[in-house]
Amino acid sequence: MPSPTFPPSPAVGVLLPRDLPTELILPFARRAEELGFASVWVVEDLGFRGGITQAATVLASTSRIRVGIGLLPAGARNVAFAAMETASLAQLFPGRTDIGVGHGMPGWMRSVGQWPGSPLTFLHEYIDALRALLRGEAPDVRGRYVHLDGVRLERGALPDVVPDVLAGVRGPRSLAVSGEVADGTILAEPVAPEYVRAALGQIAATRPHRLVAYNIGSVGPDPEAALAAARPGLEWIGEPDWHAHIAPLPFAGELVELRAACATREEFVRRLPDAWVAQLAVTGTPEAARARLGELGAAGVTDAVLTPVGPDPLGALESLAGVV
Repeated sequence: MPSPTFPPSPAVGVLLPRDLPTELILPFARRAEELGFASVWVVEDLGFRGGITQAATVLASTSRIRVGIGLLPAGARNVAFAAMETASLAQLFPGRTDIGVGHGMPGWMRSVGQWPGSPLTFLHEYIDALRALLRGEAPDVRGRYVHLDGVRLERGALPDVVPDVLAGVRGPRSLAVSGEVADGTILAEPVAPEYVRAALGQIAATRPHRLVAYNIGSVGPDPEAALAAARPGLEWIGEPDWHAHIAPLPFAGELVELRAACATREEFVRRLPDAWVAQLAVTGTPEAARARLGELGAAGVTDAVLTPVGPDPLGALESLAGVV
């Protein structure tokens, strides 16, 4: 009798909330490692905390867990200096660092005067140059935005294990750039299996390519309570910047109509049908959440990153560990 087959399960990580109180940052990261999460990801959102500083601190305060930066806006850092920072992390903490690079939110980047005329060209040039520098090369780049003339990292500054550079992007043209030049792609929430399959078709990578999926995570013994806790994390869904995430879903049109009919985000998340919440988050009992992760893995996700929700991030972390 043949052995049963199960869908592949992605490595499960957790997102360190951007507004986590300072005194909880290291306890959160250490507890994530103790609970067996494969990775902890830090974010660099304008007005909150810097991604490189957070990553370095978490790496130095833990011993095993991988730390991802998701993501660094390309316009915020010269590529040569970004390579120096990235190589330093990878050299000090071998095999434990992942770097996400992206356009950055257009509104944020425009507010600091760093939104390029051609974001796609900029990202392509940037990631290509960053990966070359991390490999120890001295690329001669005369791009529209990236200029390198004989720049290279010195031998003593190069890591033994070159970190993956992933593109945090959305939209078909940006996904195609990721497939061409990056080691993987970061998809921000919500990431349903339908979106994974659509994104992979647009990425069209011709070499091994990781797919990191962020999702709101809410897990507990009471599935209704878990669904209710997940709702506030979905308040942005359906706004124009998020259409790419929901377009492949069978209820996409209805969701956009519901969004337009609601006067506030609070009203929107309150009126979301339970079935939609279950498709837009990893939620429910540990068994249900693991099944959802299996569906994501079967669709092509290699790394599932869960975002805790609710007023008690450490308590939410404990609950999310039920799927590890």
